[in-house]
Amino acid sequence: MALFEEEMDSNPMVSSLLNKLANYTNLSQGVVEHEEAEDSRRRQAKSPGMGTFIGVYLPCLQNILGVILFLRLTWIVGAAGVLESFLIVSMCCTCTMLTAISMSAIATNGVVPAGGSYYMISRSLGPEFGGAVGLCFYLGTTFAGAMYILGTIEIFLTYISPGAAIVHPEGAGGEAAALLHNMRVYGTCTLALMATVVFVGVKYVNKLALVFLACVVLSILAIYAGVIKTAFDPPDIPVCLLGNRTLSRRGFDVCAKVHTANNGSATTALWGIFCNGSADSTSCDQYFLHNNVTEIQGIPGVASGVLLDNLWSAYADKGAFVEKKGVPSVAVPEEARARGLPYVLTDIMTYFTMLVGIYFPSVTGIMAGSNRSGDLRDAQKSIPTGTILAIVTTSFICILGGPVPGAAPHPPPHAASDLSCIVLFGACIEGVILRDKYVSTLSFLGMSLCFALMFICSWYYALCAMLIAGCIYKYIEYRGAEKEWGDGIRGLSLNAARYALLHVEHGPLHTKNWR
Repeated sequence: MALFEEEMDSNPMVSSLLNKLANYTNLSQGVVEHEEAEDSRRRQAKSPGMGTFIGVYLPCLQNILGVILFLRLTWIVGAAGVLESFLIVSMCCTCTMLTAISMSAIATNGVVPAGGSYYMISRSLGPEFGGAVGLCFYLGTTFAGAMYILGTIEIFLTYISPGAAIVHPEGAGGEAAALLHNMRVYGTCTLALMATVVFVGVKYVNKLALVFLACVVLSILAIYAGVIKTAFDPPDIPVCLLGNRTLSRRGFDVCAKVHTANNGSATTALWGIFCNGSADSTSCDQYFLHNNVTEIQGIPGVASGVLLDNLWSAYADKGAFVEKKGVPSVAVPEEARARGLPYVLTDIMTYFTMLVGIYFPSVTGIMAGSNRSGDLRDAQKSIPTGTILAIVTTSFICILGGPVPGAAPHPPPHAASDLSCIVLFGACIEGVILRDKYVSTLSFLGMSLCFALMFICSWYYALCAMLIAGCIYKYIEYRGAEKEWGDGIRGLSLNAARYALLHVEHGPLHTKNWR
């Protein structure tokens, strides 16, 4: 109800909500007006009057709920386990929450006109910090665009239309290379299409903003509906196991060593793969001979106890077998992993800090509301309320809406680690918020957590991001600002100088201290 509090006294809540949803836009008002500059009358009619729900809550919600939630959260839970996944999500959400609280301290400390986060930070911490954060935020958004394009193409080629692939895998183990080449081709085409749309006019795509938001919300609801459905009626998605090792149905259909044919038994295609096409068991792979072939359900449902089975992590090295816990298996000494066998292998080494770096970009996007500060009717009230409620909502979705653990791993989008450090550095600077000339405790905690997450994700990218921000800071400091804004950093300098002058001893100074 806090989202609609400012409308309670003047407008009927339901009709006002329906009217604003019909005119919902995912872009700031300035972008639309820029493209409609020829229509001055219409531009003047668009006065900044967005409320908390339309102006801050929905844009933040739409920007936070992204491709990583749908593509990578399953893999993170499968690799890190339920408990460590809760820890990863909690750390990242806490980081953004502390940043939002610091941002709220700035927003409620004075008038917030157009300019968004850059205006708030530059007026509070000076143009040097504002410029460093603004440009780092721009770089982070650029990397995020590449990440979302790659995620869209992966969804299209993996789940929607696998037959649309241009480059096909050559032999076993070539799927990852083929997908990478397809991403390059389709990614270039998608980027060209997006550039054309921006050139022609984003206002036409912006009219579909509500449709895009509805698709995201429906997808989230579908996750919850799927979890409920699996409790009563799990889907029939069989997975073939050899011992406790997962097999990819590549080159065979029947998950068995032998099958009945013509009133007798005959070897299957799977036997031919592991035994070089011969019915003689002496030429077979030893692990294949000593272990049974079984078939289990890939999604057993929440009532099957899969949640308890995957409480703990299952990190693995690159090229390790994807194994099912609790299934008996006979080990074979000095086994050579024959190339071409249809085993499902991990395509990347997994560990806790790497998963943090991959997941963190999914909780960014909290600046979507503050960047609309010039379009808000009451920015001081809407930015804190809408941003914090959006973070709470998305955190609830990520924690309770996480997919079934134990999923097979997928290759990450590689831009995620780069993006996380750049975005995190911006968050670090945002965490240093000065209000009434003192650094707040929450801001200091947020800054410390941001720095810790930066180096947890990737220490070398963290150093690169710090170097970039430092260079921008020194450049702006060297060129100087056009006017004085009365920011907190200069206020601290003045306060320190005044303190020192007031405490100078009245007696004669020592000759070494005359300067």
